[in-house]
Amino acid sequence: MIENLSQDLRYTWRTLLKSPGFALVALLTLALGIGANSAIFSVINAALLRPLPYPHPDQLVLLYERAVAANGSRNPVSLGNFLDWQAQSRSFTAMAVERHKAFNLGGSGQAQPERINGAICSWSMFPALGISPAIGRPFTADEDKQGEPFVGRAGQLLTRIIETMGLTRQEVYIANILKCRPDTPSGSFGNRPPTPREMQTCRPYLLEQIDVIEPKVLVALGAVAVEGLLGARGTMRELRGRWHSYNGTPLMITYHPAYLLRNQTPSEKRKVWEDMLQVLERLKKPITEKQRNYFL
Repeated sequence: MIENLSQDLRYTWRTLLKSPGFALVALLTLALGIGANSAIFSVINAALLRPLPYPHPDQLVLLYERAVAANGSRNPVSLGNFLDWQAQSRSFTAMAVERHKAFNLGGSGQAQPERINGAICSWSMFPALGISPAIGRPFTADEDKQGEPFVGRAGQLLTRIIETMGLTRQEVYIANILKCRPDTPSGSFGNRPPTPREMQTCRPYLLEQIDVIEPKVLVALGAVAVEGLLGARGTMRELRGRWHSYNGTPLMITYHPAYLLRNQTPSEKRKVWEDMLQVLERLKKPITEKQRNYFL
């Protein structure tokens, strides 16, 4: 059998050498056929055969509206309808809405902005898919509703401080040292202080944010922010109330609003407000007599 195969191969090779044009056409036909089949299989495998990269892909359902008067074409779901579906749903564990959108991603210095594809989604998107963001943390229902981050009790106090300074949340850029929620043991709730390694991992993203924003003044709220920026630990009592520098940018250190919620003594609140008065002076903002005498 092996001898017959060897003879067949020799005969085929001699035939191809006698007709090089036919051999070239045959090889091109084979190459095109194999390439086309590989491409088709890659598409079918990605779209139909390979499971989606989520914990329970078989439980995911895509909902859309169909316009009966327009030959049954698909329509994007309106926000009002989605909210009604979500409120009345009894069959789904979670429902989310998203819309594809293109964004301009800017860089630091003279870098040209880059056009990237993304999506705008509701806060329930990550729980519905059973995943976590690759960078950062998922936003909460309150943040989704108000359209801005940091809206809990501590965030509300921070907003009050900013507005009493005569500023708005839109004029202040808020950034977290850690770009994700720290892991906690299964079954536990709440946050824990990030480790130095976690902060070091997220530090490049924070530096890029600062480079892009180019702030006139930095304010570090709490010990975690101080360690993330300066890479050193210290007591807030010794660090707050005086100016520091971060890469040439004035840095004021003060207590985190969460600390004031735990220690609601007038003296502690006054310390934070005195730090904010120094920030206003550095920004050359006018300070009224009412502001100077204000207690949080």
